[in-house]
Amino acid sequence: MALASNALSGGLSDVPPWAMNLLAIVLLLGAVALMVRRLPNLPLGHSPEFIRRRRWNWVPLGLAYAFLYMGRYNLTVAKVALGDRMTKEDFGTIFFWGTLVYGLSFVVNGPLTDRLGGRKTMLFATGGAALANVLMGLAITDGSPLSTLPMVPLMSGLYALNMYFQSFGAVSIVKVNAHWFHVRERGTFGGIFGILIALGIYFAYDWSQIIVDHAPLPLVFHAPALLLVIMLALTAVFVRDTPSEAGFNDFDPMDASSGSDGKRLPVFTVAAMMLKNPVVVTIACIEFCSGYLRQAIMQWGKIFAAETGSKTDFVPANWGLLLCVAGICGGMFAGVISDHIFQSRRGPAAGILYAIMLLGSVAMVFLLGNPALGWLLVFMSLAIIGVHGMLSGTASMDFGGRHNVGVAVGLIDGMVYLGTAAQALVLGELLPSDKVAQRSAENWSTWPLLMLPVALVGFALTLKIWNAKPASRAGVH
Repeated sequence: MALASNALSGGLSDVPPWAMNLLAIVLLLGAVALMVRRLPNLPLGHSPEFIRRRRWNWVPLGLAYAFLYMGRYNLTVAKVALGDRMTKEDFGTIFFWGTLVYGLSFVVNGPLTDRLGGRKTMLFATGGAALANVLMGLAITDGSPLSTLPMVPLMSGLYALNMYFQSFGAVSIVKVNAHWFHVRERGTFGGIFGILIALGIYFAYDWSQIIVDHAPLPLVFHAPALLLVIMLALTAVFVRDTPSEAGFNDFDPMDASSGSDGKRLPVFTVAAMMLKNPVVVTIACIEFCSGYLRQAIMQWGKIFAAETGSKTDFVPANWGLLLCVAGICGGMFAGVISDHIFQSRRGPAAGILYAIMLLGSVAMVFLLGNPALGWLLVFMSLAIIGVHGMLSGTASMDFGGRHNVGVAVGLIDGMVYLGTAAQALVLGELLPSDKVAQRSAENWSTWPLLMLPVALVGFALTLKIWNAKPASRAGVH
């Protein structure tokens, strides 16, 4: 992939492409090394054998989740490569229907995950998403029977099918890890969750771009389908829902399920409990804002660069990798300060990161057309990926409890994608569509203005949960 860059300064334009590739790899390895060295060790009595087995449990599960991201956001890379075959309005429509289905699927998939366990539903996620990606690849393959059908309704339906199965992913990984992580170490897991999101974004954007540049376009869908099939097999072999299923003693993680008798409550009873919990509802509303803002940056940042003629600059050319580094740093920052500075409270970490989003949205107004805009978007991605990992990946476990976490994370993550659907509809309609107008960065002034009020609302909501911590039924905090 050509990585020529004049984005930061004139000096970078003289750096050869191989050096830009090396710099990008060094950034990624440096971020991963920093994450590994800074993972905190809490004295919770876990044996070394337990820690090793837990790692074998969450690594395959986590990689499966990351490759689900690759099979989700490859659509953005495909849209750019398809050109006039998929206009910006077409992309907004397709993405809207997919994310709407994802956001509403929690009504079914959250309770289903609580009943069946996260291992089985991750198998559904990887298998179903693999099938949907195969079909999307066929839809853009010349000569395929599917390629003769109208693009927008066909891809909307296939992407919606993909996103239905994708919606099992977050619910499954959180459901499994709720049994394996104590509440005092879940901030760290929230950081890991953010890292998995970041790796998935890297796979989706940079690996997909390499495929588009050097292979037939349908492989942008078929390659993640193959990887998902491999992850399905690894999940089946290594992942277990609880420590006892892997030969260890179960333990009380001291979350909202602590002190309960462990009996499964009726779905509507659990849903009513979640909707009556003001902290859960507030987190869900924050995550609606997070979904809107995350994709307003990640999806439209790459499209903005392509349409304004800056896609070969360093940041757009390394979009996935830089978002990956940002996500790793944001996830670990949020996790460490939550567990070690704020006594495992999630609100303060989310509030600090939302303050960055708010200030970043203001700064965007003044940086449109400036090479520094790309780096600002990366920094804002650090903040919003950190929030998502902290709330969807951690707070959902804390306040839902391990017995009901499927419903809780389904509600919270569902709101993320309802927010994503909202931004796809709003930005798809209001950003410049005229081919001449969209080439000028000045005509994109509505972009940050459509983000600013959402960032303000999200920040205000984080203040409402600043002191919130889960209370067990036994009264343990």
